[in-house]
Amino acid sequence: MAAARVLLSGRPESVSFAQSVCGLLGAGPGLGPWPTYCGLKRGQLVLSDRPFPGASARLPLQRPPFCPFPALDQQPRAPGAELPTNRGVDLAVAVVLQSSDQTVLLTRRTRTLNVSPNLWVPPGGHVEPDEELLDGGLRELWEESGLQLPQGQFFWVPLGLWEARIQPNPREVSALMWLGPDVAAAVAATEDGTDTPRHLPQDLPPSVLAVELEENGGARPLVLPTSTLLRTTPATADSKERVSTGTKFALRLWLQHLGR
Repeated sequence: MAAARVLLSGRPESVSFAQSVCGLLGAGPGLGPWPTYCGLKRGQLVLSDRPFPGASARLPLQRPPFCPFPALDQQPRAPGAELPTNRGVDLAVAVVLQSSDQTVLLTRRTRTLNVSPNLWVPPGGHVEPDEELLDGGLRELWEESGLQLPQGQFFWVPLGLWEARIQPNPREVSALMWLGPDVAAAVAATEDGTDTPRHLPQDLPPSVLAVELEENGGARPLVLPTSTLLRTTPATADSKERVSTGTKFALRLWLQHLGR
């Protein structure tokens, strides 16, 4: 049984697996984002559509276009197909790590994973019940990339909130890259469910350099066509290599933070 890691302030009460967090916070049928007040309370994320004691930030909350949660209460269910009532909402963290030369780190999930194979995503994964959000992010960053950030030698800001059903596997990564702002802006401008990206600059490089991780523990350079990152295939059961919708949202927030 998953722990109830997301609470709604005002009551407060645990959010159920069968509920849309965006919907409970007053979101409409669109994709958002919706400004949401949030704070941490004993390892749990507390969310509200209005200020509350202990709220540390007001962040954009968004969900992907393929998110099934908005329609859960509208879908008739056959006998025996009821959603579980004893499961809460897990809490995960994604780290948009910016280097001193203003590039961000993305990793590619291995093609053998059952959930979201071949997706390019930031390092991240589940936050443990006894962890603070930052500690969970630093742990996942170290487990997935080998990077260990000493306390006092970096600063961090929360960027946004994403509701999704994807469960990251922090132990399986097949490649990584450092993505610059120009290509990141082009990736963030693409829209899933469309045939062509929108407002893309004409001077994008034809490829970007990544690192492919080998089974024997080694690594080799990987020249990845930029067009791979610009694919706009909706997130379905296919395993085409692409950038996830949530990653595009995170990149847009990062670019806004840079003032671009």
